[in-house]
This record gives sequence, structure tokens and C-alpha cells, in this order.
Amino acid sequence: MNKKKIFGFVLIIGFSSLLLLNFGSQVGGYMNFEQAESAGASAHVVGMWVEPETFRYNAADNIFSFRMKDDAGNVRTVHYANPKPANFEDAEQVVIEGKPGTDGVFVADNIIVKCPSKYNDQRSLQQAQS
Repeated sequence: MNKKKIFGFVLIIGFSSLLLLNFGSQVGGYMNFEQAESAGASAHVVGMWVEPETFRYNAADNIFSFRMKDDAGNVRTVHYANPKPANFEDAEQVVIEGKPGTDGVFVADNIIVKCPSKYNDQRSLQQAQS
């Protein structure tokens, strides 16, 4: 093998290693709020909007805020630097991706709203008719 091929091979392996290490530190997987706080890395947190408490959107700062309860029962305030996602009030579950902030606030980069499926309603109707 000549020097150019060896150099290219080493460069590709080095770049691939950096890419994998960087991606691995970006998203820590599904966690609850306490696990995300102790890890200090980006995480996906699954939970529900705490309904009796209101959500609000600050148009001047472009911040959507709400309280969320994770699967372990921990409740935190979530700040999202975008408007309220569509169908937020109808969500069965909310998945947020982000990092813990200061004073118990979780700063979300992305919000995924999991709404009830229209097919679940049709299945319930079919079972009731049977």
C-alpha cells in the first residue's frame, strides 16, 4: 500500500470515530428528569403535560413553557424556544429532547406530541358493535 492510501484510511477511521463519539454524547437515550440531571447530557424524556397547570407562550421571547410529569412521577417546568406544538392539548404522551437547565427547568430542543390514533377509536367502535 502506498502512503496516500494509508493516510486516507487513517483519516476515514479517525473521522468516523469522532462522529460516533460526538453523536453518542449528544443523545443519552430515554431517561426521566432525575437521570437527565445527573447525566448532564442531552436526553429524551417521556411524560405528560400536567393539565391543571396552564401552559403559556411568551411571544416576545419566543418561549413556550409548561409543566411536565415524567414516567417516574418527577415534575419539571419545560421551556421550549418555539411556539406551542400542534395538538399539544390532545397528546397522550409528550417526548422532549433537551438538557436540564437551571432552577429545575428543562430546556427542550424538540418536542414530539403523541396523539391518540384515529384507528384506536375505530377499533373501539368495532369491538362495541361485536
